Amino acid sequence: MKTFYNFVNKLSLGGAYLSSFLLVSLVILILTEVFIRYFFDMSTMIADEYSGYMYLASIFLGFAYTFNEAGHIRINILTSRMGKKSNKIIDVFAGTITIVILLFILHRTVLFTYDSYVMEMVSESVSATPLYLTQLVMPLGVILFILAVLSFVLKGIKNDN
Repeated sequence: MKTFYNFVNKLSLGGAYLSSFLLVSLVILILTEVFIRYFFDMSTMIADEYSGYMYLASIFLGFAYTFNEAGHIRINILTSRMGKKSNKIIDVFAGTITIVILLFILHRTVLFTYDSYVMEMVSESVSATPLYLTQLVMPLGVILFILAVLSFVLKGIKNDN
């Protein structure tokens, strides 16, 4: 089981590194656009579009790592007053519900991406980027998130901390 936990942690960390890289790239792209507009009165024509794609990707790739680092918002009004065993039960229950919801989200994002691929949808900008390429990160990020929550639930069931 430790191998699975380590594998999921490494995947989550890889997603976080990629997310960080995309955020830095987004900033560089925006700064490049500002520089080119200011000094040369020109535009890259893609900065707005691709900054949106990078932002979307950084969010989805960062979900799992944020979950592993307990960075998501938790409301603990009741659980702060309960014992450790009760908290474990609630965490496993909430984690299981979260996995079910994430599986639904995975299903919808796969369908969304597949539809874009089948219908050969492209962006409306000058780049005419195939949209499925930019949407692939959504199911990937949700899969990483599911694995992180699954690891959390299994740890709660097996009492591995």
